[in-house]
Amino acid sequence: MLRHEEFIKQRTDRALQMLMIDRENEFRELAQTIFASGLQKVPMKDMEYFVLNFCMDVNKAFKCWSGENELLLNSARQALTIVRQLSRGKKSMNELAHLLNISYNIAEEFKEVYKRIGK
Repeated sequence: MLRHEEFIKQRTDRALQMLMIDRENEFRELAQTIFASGLQKVPMKDMEYFVLNFCMDVNKAFKCWSGENELLLNSARQALTIVRQLSRGKKSMNELAHLLNISYNIAEEFKEVYKRIGK
């Protein structure tokens, strides 16, 4: 389940299913990076929600980094955690930026699909 309270479970499930049709490869790439060797131990549905939550966290953190939202007490720790998780095993900043972009875009697309389902 999505950790963010503003989302309704039934609409979240439907939006996630629709997003997975087009973004399955991106979800898999993020899951392989986040879970590293433990991917096979995580059931598929749990993986999708975990990756979506991670993407929503990246999206929320970016709003703090860009000055759109105010910094929170845990903003620095959250930013470091995100960067550490995504940079594991990477050899350049370009690879890290690529994964950050994927995460941000998934969150934005999810919010758009979720909003359209509600109409």
